[in-house]
Amino acid sequence: MPALANNLTEMATVDTNSIVTSKLATNRPATKSATSSLEARLRQLDSLLTEQWEYGLKTNPEYASMLGDKRFNDQLRDFSQAAIDANLKKSRAFLGRFQAIDTTGFDVQQKLNKDLMVRQLQEELATARFTPWQMPVLQNSGLHLDTPELVSMLSFVSVKDYEDYIARLNKLPVLFEQTMVQMRKGLKNKLMPPQFLLPKIARQCEDIVAMSMDTSPFAKPVMQFPAEFSEADKQRLKTAVLAAIQSKVIPAYKNFASFVRSDYAPHGRQHAGLWSLPNGAARYQLQVKTQTTTNKTPEQIHQIGLREVARIEGEMLTVAKKLGFADLKSFNAAMEKNPDLHPKSRQEILDLYSKYTDQMYAKIPELFGRLPKAKVKIMAVEEFREKEAAGASYNPGAADGSRPGHVMVNTGDFANRMTLSIETTALHEGVPGHHMQIAIAQELEGLPAYRQQGGNNAYVEGWALYSERLGRELGFFQDPYSFYGHLQDEMLRAIRLVVDTGLHYKKWDRQQVVDFFRKHSGIEEVEIQSETDRYIVWPGQALGYKIGQLKILELRDYASKALGSKFSLKEFHDEILGAGALPLDVLESRIKAWVATKS
Repeated sequence: MPALANNLTEMATVDTNSIVTSKLATNRPATKSATSSLEARLRQLDSLLTEQWEYGLKTNPEYASMLGDKRFNDQLRDFSQAAIDANLKKSRAFLGRFQAIDTTGFDVQQKLNKDLMVRQLQEELATARFTPWQMPVLQNSGLHLDTPELVSMLSFVSVKDYEDYIARLNKLPVLFEQTMVQMRKGLKNKLMPPQFLLPKIARQCEDIVAMSMDTSPFAKPVMQFPAEFSEADKQRLKTAVLAAIQSKVIPAYKNFASFVRSDYAPHGRQHAGLWSLPNGAARYQLQVKTQTTTNKTPEQIHQIGLREVARIEGEMLTVAKKLGFADLKSFNAAMEKNPDLHPKSRQEILDLYSKYTDQMYAKIPELFGRLPKAKVKIMAVEEFREKEAAGASYNPGAADGSRPGHVMVNTGDFANRMTLSIETTALHEGVPGHHMQIAIAQELEGLPAYRQQGGNNAYVEGWALYSERLGRELGFFQDPYSFYGHLQDEMLRAIRLVVDTGLHYKKWDRQQVVDFFRKHSGIEEVEIQSETDRYIVWPGQALGYKIGQLKILELRDYASKALGSKFSLKEFHDEILGAGALPLDVLESRIKAWVATKS
């Protein structure tokens, strides 16, 4: 869960040499006292991991609810400065206690349980140097959007579920007030999002206020009750939920919208790049390191991006020429005008996602030995947030299986969208991409909860992008336009390496990003605009896709060459997915150790 590093380059990495040493140590004869000591230290680590995990759930009750843990369903997180300071103090204490555990004799996974937690806590504390909580609300994330989205992730099967929900709604104004306090601090310390994006936040809040009770995401739980509820309970709970929305939620949103529009937005920063914030270069350096889990510099990543853009552009041109076009510009223009490549309704988009998901479900046993128990559900993005939402995204299911994972599909402005990339995006967000990787991690036995539920951006997004290529290997993308959409989506991820580093390292302005997109991609204009704004407010996150995919492909090539006829793609995939979401350097050590055992 989210001592302060003075030098960001000194952040911890897992010592792969000690991993090998610990593996060898487990094969040595042990004395009775050494065995006793080993068991005691293992129990100490397990106990501390449990304690730290429980603390994280208690202090972030919304996250606990997302995981299906209902113990804190009537609570909202405390976003006061006192709570933030207390959590950081606790993290420092946890870090010291984890570091003090002697891992001599631990096997590889046991040692990783400690080392990965140490790394996670050190990154959290390094990030705290930059007080990110003073810039907590963006046009695509934050309390105003996360809270109604959470409602769709909750299960309402008992009277207590509804009573907890009512309690939570009544506490929402306090959390909005605490958020505004932090935003005022950010304003004072010049920690502000770009000014041009801030009116969107106010509009999003006003849109929620304007919704009727029939369409409000907050009222959705009372639109249908479990059949076994008594009529008296149904009436009582519905009345209480609607009253909380009218008397607490709507006024809180109105107040927040007014604050953002009048007091906050006028003071937004003028430049798009992170470089323009206090300690901007160091901020971005940390983002690059944590989001890619590599030591690559922004310049190295920028150059990788340019090479990948050129490579993929060549493949795209080949497709265009096969279809009778001399260049990509004329091909893209023709596709934009082709009515067959535009969806005719919201439902058509959902139906296509379901079709391609079912197609892959029939094929995954060919590529994987380990399969998730849980299946994925295709759902539409709520209309109140579709204007700034991505084309599709994934919401993990509950760990206990009570709620399936959701691929959330943006069906808004459907007439101006295209169907080209739906097949490849279905693979990315669902199976064998995010849903498969995350569901398998949640189901892994023997791992502590933080590894089952945790994520490393470059691993998670790198795997999902790699998964798109598996569709190509299985013979999907038979429609040349769908194949072009597959290439176009990979191009999008290559462009991200160029424009993210361009914005936050090379000091590009927003128009330079848009121009680069238009020159090298045929994605629809609505996507260009939303993608550009996303990179502006989520520095470094977009780097994980290509960097992670390239590492997985590199490791597959290494394993295939090293093992020759002994190489099994099924076993390789199971090894990649068999230990939760790992930093890329740790993943590399894992695969090389696996290859060594197979040689």
